[in-house]
Amino acid sequence: MHESRSMQHGDGHAAVLAIATANPSGTILSQDEFADQFFRISKSDHLIGLKEKLIRICNKTGIEKRHFHMTEEILRAHPEFVDRALPSLDARSDIVATEVPKLAEFASVKAIAEWGRPATDITHLIFSTYSASGAPSADLQLASLLGLRPSVCRTILSLHGCYGGGRALHLAKELAENNRGARVLVACSEMTLVCFGGPDGSNLVGHALFGDGAGAVIVGAGPLTAGERPLFEMLSATQTTIPETEYALGMQVSAAGLDFHLAIQVPMLLGQNVEQALLNAFRSAQGDDVEVTWNDLFWAVHPGGRPILDKIEEVLKLEPGKLAASRHVLREYGNMSGATIVFVLDELRRRCREEKGDHDHQQLPELGVMMAFGPGITIETMVLRIPSGPNKN
Repeated sequence: MHESRSMQHGDGHAAVLAIATANPSGTILSQDEFADQFFRISKSDHLIGLKEKLIRICNKTGIEKRHFHMTEEILRAHPEFVDRALPSLDARSDIVATEVPKLAEFASVKAIAEWGRPATDITHLIFSTYSASGAPSADLQLASLLGLRPSVCRTILSLHGCYGGGRALHLAKELAENNRGARVLVACSEMTLVCFGGPDGSNLVGHALFGDGAGAVIVGAGPLTAGERPLFEMLSATQTTIPETEYALGMQVSAAGLDFHLAIQVPMLLGQNVEQALLNAFRSAQGDDVEVTWNDLFWAVHPGGRPILDKIEEVLKLEPGKLAASRHVLREYGNMSGATIVFVLDELRRRCREEKGDHDHQQLPELGVMMAFGPGITIETMVLRIPSGPNKN
């Protein structure tokens, strides 16, 4: 019996086998132009003080541009999206019910193509989103769009927010390691249309930060088949919830869409707890005798905002450039909630490939960390390793 149960498990640690990202083609907005366009399309130019405040916030974000499914044509057809006093949840839900899985499909098709095996070899699907609700949900729609087998095991993660991608990858690791031959597709897809509204003074930071995007990752454990190449081995994963911080981050569904709240204390709270979360993850990987130097690692950190990255860099005394992949994604795309960590992993993978082709450039360290943060406050932490040997990509 013991031998039989052992054969049901994968060999060794799970690994990331493919990564892909996608953004909607609707609108690309420069951060320098965002405030002017936002106040114009919401017919709020008379709110001069709020507009000046949003301009100041935008200038401090470290963001250069963001992608959105929402267009001016959609807003002209749905004036209720601008006026938070009007009920609009039904109309928003109708749009994202189709568009959120479709955006996930774009990323997933690319990830499956990179993986090199047919979509019907996917055994598990994990879909994370704050942008869609209803049942059957986006996971079933994506499975149908991709032509996955009816026997695929589906899981939907709803309203996890910015730690949704980290939680989905954590779950994928556990599924892959405990189900021999499992190949898990993780899909994260987010659209701000579900929470868009006119300026009211309480939502300016969210309007300045968030954008739309989707990420897809395929996770599996050994034995690997011919052509499969591990990009990052997933050594350990932990979740830490900071006690009594429920007030600091949250989302609430209302008749007018999804309302966000983000307390100004979030960077400070993360800074006070990030090192303990890291130690928990490394104890899980290495045992109680943990000896690790933070600057000896590579870093994939969810770029929730520039103050969060600055605080983590300060607390851990990270060298300049350690969070470069996170800052690059924030600059080019903004915060895409749970999907963002997939963009950071993809950027790290790109930098790793470039460095291998440049013999004069120092390569990424072998060990690294992935971190994502969200409501709770919840911290997802994963210890990663860049594999060596003939399968190294």
